[in-house]
Amino acid sequence: MSEQAGKTPPEWLDVSRETMELLVAFVGLVLKWNPAINLISRKSVTEIWERHVYDSAQLLALIPTNAVRLVDLGSGAGFPGVILAIMAREALPKLRVTLVEADKRKAVFLSEVLCLLTLNADVVSSRIEDLPQQCADVLTARALAPLAKLCEYADRHLGPSGTALFSKGARVMEEIAEARLVWSFDVVKRRSKSESDAIILSLTNVRHV
Repeated sequence: MSEQAGKTPPEWLDVSRETMELLVAFVGLVLKWNPAINLISRKSVTEIWERHVYDSAQLLALIPTNAVRLVDLGSGAGFPGVILAIMAREALPKLRVTLVEADKRKAVFLSEVLCLLTLNADVVSSRIEDLPQQCADVLTARALAPLAKLCEYADRHLGPSGTALFSKGARVMEEIAEARLVWSFDVVKRRSKSESDAIILSLTNVRHV
């Protein structure tokens, strides 16, 4: 494995050598483009594997095996969307990933990544508010908006039996309480494998109260 991968991957990240090479290549592209378009913060550059790659990769295990359409909202640098597209090549080959990113420069970056790495994915450069209904099997978002707003997106863009996967921080219980004032949903909370104070929420049956 390239030195670019930094520390030894965690035990739960059980991927092939080919998949790891793609992850390394993607990290290289992020670091190459970052000075020009500020994909990730300067502080997190040295923590890119732990803070971004591994944090995104753990979502793969939460994707239903019969899912064929994943929509990643506010994709930014490609976390978690590109990471999941890379890992799905072998683990979930029928899964197609749509990356939604309003920033034109970041959308260009994402398009270049998908072309270079030949991933089963596409980029939609659009504001989420202007996005046509997606009927996704899985919806993902990372550091995008409060849970109440994410529920609004899920209500619009998830299919009838879809699952939303949202990464949240220390305020997660407060956000859930606020969201339940307006939204009804079933939720499963899982502690993040990569960040001690982070929680991954799996939401289903999202409906307006």
